[in-house]
Amino acid sequence: MRVVLGVSGASGAVLALDCAAALHRAGAAVDLVLSAMAERTLAEEAGPDAADRLRAMAARVHPLGDLGASIASGSSPVAGMIVAPCSMRSLAAIAHGLDDNLLTRAAGVQLKERRPVVLLAREAPLTLAHLRNMQAATEMGAIILPPVPAFYLRPESLADATAQIAARAVDLLHLAPPLARAWVPLPASSSLKERRNGR
Repeated sequence: MRVVLGVSGASGAVLALDCAAALHRAGAAVDLVLSAMAERTLAEEAGPDAADRLRAMAARVHPLGDLGASIASGSSPVAGMIVAPCSMRSLAAIAHGLDDNLLTRAAGVQLKERRPVVLLAREAPLTLAHLRNMQAATEMGAIILPPVPAFYLRPESLADATAQIAARAVDLLHLAPPLARAWVPLPASSSLKERRNGR
């Protein structure tokens, strides 16, 4: 079971690391594609060795410019794709079928093969162009998953929040039993400690 993980240069680089870890837990082999700006953002937000740590979790690493890679063809047995984080530039290219590098080409391949594509679109505030591109990508079959924390789970740290977002992204591929923590309502009188222990 293979999944393509595309990483663009948007802020939120830790989401790429968390998605790779969640895919590993789900039993998927990762085909990794990094943009040039993704390398820089990983270094700035997650440390100078972050890109190397990400590559170490991948079964295959494909150069961004290699449009002859296996994942550029619909004949390659892939279960789906996650772009985490997904820049507005990558979103626009995917929404309009530009296929101008391996990341956007791989996403286009998954869409034409009717496989799930999950885009962790990272930008705020949003322009009308962003919203229209999200609509276009959705109409093509992509799933737009803005990396919004699950505040109702009361995450105790940023790492908790990003791990939950990554787990939700992987769950949308339907590869294995759910990884994300589900909301379980408790009586209104329950204490915060009881809510956290009951997660």
